Amino acid sequence: MDKPILEVEGLKAYYQMNYFGVNRQVKAVDDITMNIRRNEVYGIAGESSSGKTSFIKVLAAAIRPPMRIVAGTAKYDFKDAPFDVADATPAQIEAVRWKHLSYIMQGSMSVLNPVRRIGKTFEDFSSRPLGLKGAALRERVINHLGRLKLPPDVLSAYPHELSGGMRQRVTIGLATVCHPEFIIADEPTTALDVVVQKEVLGLIREIQQDMGSSVVFVTHDMSVHANMADRIGIIYAGRLVEEGPTRQMFFAPKHPYTAHLVASLPRIGDTTQRPALEGRPPNLADPPSGCRFHPRCPLAIDKCKTDVPPLTTVANDHRSACWRSDEVKPLVEPSQTAETVA
Repeated sequence: MDKPILEVEGLKAYYQMNYFGVNRQVKAVDDITMNIRRNEVYGIAGESSSGKTSFIKVLAAAIRPPMRIVAGTAKYDFKDAPFDVADATPAQIEAVRWKHLSYIMQGSMSVLNPVRRIGKTFEDFSSRPLGLKGAALRERVINHLGRLKLPPDVLSAYPHELSGGMRQRVTIGLATVCHPEFIIADEPTTALDVVVQKEVLGLIREIQQDMGSSVVFVTHDMSVHANMADRIGIIYAGRLVEEGPTRQMFFAPKHPYTAHLVASLPRIGDTTQRPALEGRPPNLADPPSGCRFHPRCPLAIDKCKTDVPPLTTVANDHRSACWRSDEVKPLVEPSQTAETVA
């Protein structure tokens, strides 16, 4: 097999603060090891405050104080610019950003300058990575917009003159016009209605397949992962607790947290009460000992409270960090799960 485009090993990224003589350390990313293969869509799921956004900020080399990488590596194997996020210089990051490593950010209006026309924004994002200016750059951008089903006159518009769906397409265009090898998509369908959401998801998948890029797709919506991801990684309290092929994660989860995420999906015509997961994610400044999920886990035993379960292989290409992974059962009928994954 080809070498993965990204290899993450023992990555720890903490928010380290010192206010009024009090040191505080938030373990947002705590000992994650995984890899992303070439030309795959890797989904990252987990509820709010699980550490998803902090993790992808590290992957995007968008680390700002008080966040710091305290251990581990995140190595990219780009064709002509391999580098490790953990020790990359600003010049190295600048050399790969947009050209090799790109980011579809959450919320189009937070990305687009409201007083700058779309064409000028494309110049800002892509002129230097592409090495193009003037008519040559405009032609490249117009051709790319055509793939996104956007007319050329979009370039003369301001963001507020476009619909939410068109703005999101523009955001996708900004992230992909340089044909990057690796794309991070941070909840790109937030606040979109279901029809536009379907169009945007199909567009991202189509662009990814055309360019042969790898995509890390972040969302808490498991139904989106079911239709987008080749593999899914579940993050809870800063740690990767399960990872595997999408169908296995839905049909045969091996971590209780994953089983509850899948079971939370609403289904048309199903009026039965959904199984609830009590409690809330722990405070990452003072996480519980052992397995961080044990205060909420229905399968927890004494060992879970003291010993950290390793992320071990439980099936082909499927890993789980649970002492009782063999006892985890889906919380919904297989037929119901199949409707979501189909």
